[in-house]
Amino acid sequence: MGTGIKSIVTAVLLGLLFIQPAMAGDAKTVKDEKSKDENSKSIPDPTQFITKHKGRFNGQVIEYTATAGETYLRSKDGKPKASIFTFAYTKTNLAKGEVRPVTFLWNGGPGSASTWLHMGTFGPKRVAVPSDASYPGPPPYPILDAPGTILDVTDLVFVDPVGTGFSRALGKHENKEFWGLNEDARSMAEFIRTWVTKNGRWNSPRFLLGESYGTTRAAAVSKLLEGEFMMSLNGIIFVSQALDYQGSSPYVDNNLIAHVTYLPTMAAAAWYHHKVNPRPDNLEDFLAEARAFAADELLPALFKGTALDNKTHAHIRDRLAYFTGLTPEYIERANLRINGFRFAKELFRKEGLAVGLLDARYTTDDIDDLKADPAGDAASIAISSAFKSAQMDYMHNDLGVNWDRIYQVPADDALNNEWNWRTVPDGEAYEPVYVNTAGDLSVALRHNPTLKVLVASGYYDLVTPFFDAEYTLGRHGIKPEQISYKYFGGGHMMYVNEPSRAQLLKNTRTFIQQQLKP
Repeated sequence: MGTGIKSIVTAVLLGLLFIQPAMAGDAKTVKDEKSKDENSKSIPDPTQFITKHKGRFNGQVIEYTATAGETYLRSKDGKPKASIFTFAYTKTNLAKGEVRPVTFLWNGGPGSASTWLHMGTFGPKRVAVPSDASYPGPPPYPILDAPGTILDVTDLVFVDPVGTGFSRALGKHENKEFWGLNEDARSMAEFIRTWVTKNGRWNSPRFLLGESYGTTRAAAVSKLLEGEFMMSLNGIIFVSQALDYQGSSPYVDNNLIAHVTYLPTMAAAAWYHHKVNPRPDNLEDFLAEARAFAADELLPALFKGTALDNKTHAHIRDRLAYFTGLTPEYIERANLRINGFRFAKELFRKEGLAVGLLDARYTTDDIDDLKADPAGDAASIAISSAFKSAQMDYMHNDLGVNWDRIYQVPADDALNNEWNWRTVPDGEAYEPVYVNTAGDLSVALRHNPTLKVLVASGYYDLVTPFFDAEYTLGRHGIKPEQISYKYFGGGHMMYVNEPSRAQLLKNTRTFIQQQLKP
């Protein structure tokens, strides 16, 4: 989750599965080949927990190995500098001559472990939370087989960056060396190269799948892989796109772009909660109307500022009231500039509720009904315990992970404060700008004309709005024929909505299969 926005969201944010018994005592714990340097005396060998499984995915019987373990990144002198912990699911009952694709998946934050994608959609087991955005309650939480996941078409490697999960810096190195826009991208590219080499997978088709900041990372990593690392990709999947942060930073004063990119999502939330009057029957048609208003009327009006005539001002105010469900009086006081986060507090102001940022279908009862912004995120509050509890149980009882190291969800406490957003070395002149890795993606797409991107967006996502994905990927020299969009009736983690989860898996599987065609 997360796109470098406020702390309320940055911290968060599949056939019947037949598993051979894999209690903690049954898992095979192995050590990688010993380090052949002086540092090996102080750094233990990488730890791995290996279990064998069998399941039916999309109607296919898949036998696979689950490897929960460390991969060491090494400095140029060969000494270990960081441990990257991953959950890798690799098919073992291969057909003769079968070349198996591999997909690397990570979440966002920055500072999020892969818990959400792992236990929400793409892993062989998943946690079930109410599809209707109601509170899932206390444990125990249902941990279900996930026959719809994409293990039938690709191996899966869920990656936890340094400072999340079990991943740590090693030896004399510090975590903060890997905490930064550029630093993080390079460490993930180095990990992919190391994993592919270690597992003999250089000629396997390669895919990246990132969520939220994980899309920021995927764009930057794609440029490194396609260029410097000479590792071409077959496809990229963005879940809740966040490449150019101008369109996902509604809290920055005078950021006109965010007022425009957020309008359709606010309209979707108002429509969902029956705050639009009259309420159209068809959401997609309503949102097409909202997009047109945002781009063709709202943006020019905001650009004019005080030069806007009174008649047009009144028209924009009333249309904003219609699309958002807010009162004309509030919009007047806001000078036609509706902060996307304040909208989450204002929509149910009279009822004393705030809607979720990660998923506006959720609501929570804040203590202070007078504040302009929500006190926390309703969606994160509702589901975080279920996801972490389910993963910890699954790791112990199915994957045999029995380790005294703390699995960091959320991330290392220092990560957010020490994250380096600068794109130039320390000491060089630098004028702060919005984070933007869309240019990196554009370079990768030009280096590899066959590379395509699937963009999955939730209609009710007030953190990375779907209209921002369209705005961002429609610029930066990105060719439209290399981008495809899919939309879902959920939020940032659209997969907590069951129909959306099933559709996301179907869309991802189809995309991978299409990209594998000669």
